[in-house]
Amino acid sequence: MKIGALSAKTGLSIQAIRFYERKTLLSKPERTQSNYRSYSDEALQQLMFIKQCRALDMTIEEISLVLEARANPENSCQDINETIDKHIENIEHRVDELKVLQKKLVSIRSNCASDTKIKECGVLHKLDSIVEVQSASKSNS
Repeated sequence: MKIGALSAKTGLSIQAIRFYERKTLLSKPERTQSNYRSYSDEALQQLMFIKQCRALDMTIEEISLVLEARANPENSCQDINETIDKHIENIEHRVDELKVLQKKLVSIRSNCASDTKIKECGVLHKLDSIVEVQSASKSNS
């Protein structure tokens, strides 16, 4: 099938498909006599697998490691488990960072409890004071 049909079947853009080829997550397709890419059903399945991994927010490197392991079905799955475990740790770290960010935003938001004029907005005043403190500390460094 041509790249347009593959794009339609996978829901991935043509650019994304070419990107995955460049990153060697997807094998280079055969070419027709008129030099069009010709993809197999195996390529379709590979792209659907990659799409699922991306939906799990896996990096290109993580997907590459999983695909390499997948290509050797008789080997131990320890490498896959380690890759997923590391991905889980990264997500946990990002969740912690987001919780800190959320607390900061809630604190900033608490500075303006009513519908006031912009010139009296507590949120903007708080943001300005944070900027002033940061600027002063950089000037003193």
